[in-house]
Amino acid sequence: MSRRDIGTDDPRVRVRPGKGSRPRTKIRPDYSDARRGRVLRIDRGRYHVRMLDDGVDVVAVKARELGRGKLAVGDVVAMVGDLTGTKDTLARIAAIDERTTVLRRTAEEGEASGTERIIVANADQLVIVTALAQPEPRPGMIDRCLVAAYDAGMTPILMLTKADLADPAELLALYDALDLQILVSSTAPVDPHADLTPVREALTGHVSVLVGHSGVGKSTLLNALVEGAGRETGHVNEVTGRGRHTSTSAMAFDFPGGAIIDTPGVRTFGLAHVGPNDLLRGFPDLEAIAEEACPRGCTHEEGAIDCALSEVSEPRLVARVASFRRLLEAKTGSD
Repeated sequence: MSRRDIGTDDPRVRVRPGKGSRPRTKIRPDYSDARRGRVLRIDRGRYHVRMLDDGVDVVAVKARELGRGKLAVGDVVAMVGDLTGTKDTLARIAAIDERTTVLRRTAEEGEASGTERIIVANADQLVIVTALAQPEPRPGMIDRCLVAAYDAGMTPILMLTKADLADPAELLALYDALDLQILVSSTAPVDPHADLTPVREALTGHVSVLVGHSGVGKSTLLNALVEGAGRETGHVNEVTGRGRHTSTSAMAFDFPGGAIIDTPGVRTFGLAHVGPNDLLRGFPDLEAIAEEACPRGCTHEEGAIDCALSEVSEPRLVARVASFRRLLEAKTGSD
């Protein structure tokens, strides 16, 4: 074996022997039989996970090979290590199961502008919580949340709160053409359990995400639905008409047959990642027309050349096209 060149002939220089290199194996650990849990909350590098088989809550760290920013609230994960949930013990998240849905929004402010952010994974319903007053409803925000729901393959539900302060008729008429379930509740019902029965029925058996501006009543609604949730509630600034942020991170709560995930109040909901055909998936009747008769690359916007959606004549479809194009415009509009 030839001597390694160390750059000098001085015998006083001693060099540690080099370490041999071993080829990296392509065999990766198999976690298919590992126990599964659902991520409930993420807090400064610690992941709060509820085990799916016995309901035990554990705190975990993430395996290094999963990388940064890979996990989201709602993820179903393979768990190893100490899964007893005993105080001061840590489990390890070894793998992330394939997601059924991913709710995203694009950052529009600051240094992260243009970056896609995963809000929640594996939810099947997006509950858009909107106050009818204090703060005033913002249809632009509702429209953009609808776009996000259709893009994620989630079923949207419009939840109108504070109906004792304003008439919901105008908003109901605005969304009449959409196949959209709309629920209405007052600010402080005398019998919250009876008043919220339709809401409970709509959320039972589903993993639902609550989104909306600060001050619209998300935390109040969650506290009424989930005993012991204890989410802090805030108030609306009388000058700006905006609510104060009370929830600072997404958090999941058990609900019969599924879960409810509360999210921090948002001021904007960027949708740069959503294209026209992504949105069209939320309108199956219009999607069939577009696939059959629209030219390739059609934007489906008002005035688009040879767009088949402009040729529909049935009143209901005309209304549907108008709603679709309003949402398409809202994709790049303001909240």
